Amino acid sequence: MSAPTIVDSMAPDRLQPTVRVEALDYFYGEGESRNQVLFDNRIEIEAGQFVVMTGPSGAGKTTLLTLVGALRSVQEGRIEVLGHDLSTLGRRELVATRRHVGFIFQMHNLFDALSAYENVKMAMQLGDCPVAEMRQRGTAILDRLGLGNRVDYMPQSLSGGQRQRVAIARALVNRPKLVLADEPTAALDRESAHKVVDLLKETTIEQGSTVVMVTHDHRIIEKADRLVHMVDGRIASDVVLHDAMRICEFLKTVDAFSYLTPIELTNVAEKMTKRQFIAGDVIIRQGEAGEEFFLISDGMVEVMREGHDVAELGAGDFFGEASLITGEPRNATVVAKDNLDTYVLGKPDFRAAIEASRSFRDQLYRVYFLRH
Repeated sequence: MSAPTIVDSMAPDRLQPTVRVEALDYFYGEGESRNQVLFDNRIEIEAGQFVVMTGPSGAGKTTLLTLVGALRSVQEGRIEVLGHDLSTLGRRELVATRRHVGFIFQMHNLFDALSAYENVKMAMQLGDCPVAEMRQRGTAILDRLGLGNRVDYMPQSLSGGQRQRVAIARALVNRPKLVLADEPTAALDRESAHKVVDLLKETTIEQGSTVVMVTHDHRIIEKADRLVHMVDGRIASDVVLHDAMRICEFLKTVDAFSYLTPIELTNVAEKMTKRQFIAGDVIIRQGEAGEEFFLISDGMVEVMREGHDVAELGAGDFFGEASLITGEPRNATVVAKDNLDTYVLGKPDFRAAIEASRSFRDQLYRVYFLRH
C-alpha cells in the first residue's frame, strides 16, 4: 500500500472515534528491571473533542500520549488512531499516520539554523500544502500566535515562550486531525497561553480535529470538553464536563439571569444546549419566525436591520428574545463576527422560564424595550 493511499484514508470519520485505546499496558526496561508504568487503560475519544489530561508527575500521561502518537510501539493492548490499528502498521504506514498528528512537546526542538517561518515551512513541506500557499499560511498562524513581527527571526533571537509558540505553529500548520500536546503552555504567560488554547479550541470547531492535552494549567480546563485524570499509570477518572454546570456558572454572571433562584437557574441551564458558529454564519435572519433564544458565551455578533449595522454583542449578551416575547417575526439579522460559542433555549423552555420567574420576565422586558 502506498503512502498517498494511506494518507487519503485518514480523513476523519464522525462514526468512529479518533482514538480508541483498549486494555493498554506498558513497561520500561527488561528482565528484573522491567517496570510497568501503564495498567489496563481504556478510552475512546471522538472527533472534535478537546480533552485535557491531568495527574501527578509520573502518572503515565506522557507515555500514553506518545503511544497514541505512534512514537512508541504498543506492547500489550490495542490502540486505534483514525481507524487504524497501530500495531498492524508497517514503518511506512506509521510515518503516513504521524503526518495526520500534530505533536507539541515540552521542549520546542526548533532548528537553530532556520528562522521561525522556515521551521514552520519544514512541516508544510512534509504535508500537502501547495508551495504557493506556504508563506501565507505559515505567517498567518505565526501572527495568530502573536509572532507576526518575528516570522523571520532566528530561534536564538526569540524568548523561550516565543520559541514554544513557533513549535506550536509548526504542529498546527498542516491542520492535523489529531493534536497531542504535552504541557504546551507551561512556558507561556497568561496572554500567550490564552492565544494558544483559543487556537487549539478553534481546530476542534472549524476542522473537527481532536485535541488531547497534558497539562497542570487550570486556566485551560474551562475550555475542555472532557477531563481525564491519571494516577499511578491508570485512568482514574474520565469526565465529560457537564454543559449544564458550565451554563449555570455562566448564567450567574449575566444580569438578566441574576434574579433567578438557584433552582430556577438550574432548571434553565439544563434546558439550554451549547451551539457553536464560525465567522460569517447567519444565526437568525430578519423576517423569519423566532424559535430560539441565544446567550453568547464567547465571541461577538453583529446585529443588522434592513442591511444596516445597529449593534455588536459579546460574551454575556443575548439576542432572539424579541420575537419570542411579541410573537412577531425576527426584527433583525444576527451574524457571527468571529468564532462563537452560544447557549440556546427553545421557545417552549424560554416561555416556561419567564413564566416561572417574574424577575426574569421583568428583566427581559426591560432589555427588550431598551433595545426597541
